[in-house]
Amino acid sequence: MRKLILAAASLALMSGAALATEVNGTVVRFNSHARVITLDNGKSFTVPRDVALPAIQVGSRVSIQLDDERDKVENVFASHSMM
Repeated sequence: MRKLILAAASLALMSGAALATEVNGTVVRFNSHARVITLDNGKSFTVPRDVALPAIQVGSRVSIQLDDERDKVENVFASHSMM
């Protein structure tokens, strides 16, 4: 019984990380001073100062990872393939 409880607790902890959301898209606007990225789907994301911001330009493909509540950017990854 104890092993079952430990296995269930481990699974619950691992599944929490899976709840984070990833949004992918092409940058249509980028305000580097305000750290706001607007994607081709119309959604905008403000990147906190404590999150590393890669070199981004209009046309870059980005992957934005949000926290579990989907209200804070945790990571931004960019590839610079232009459309």
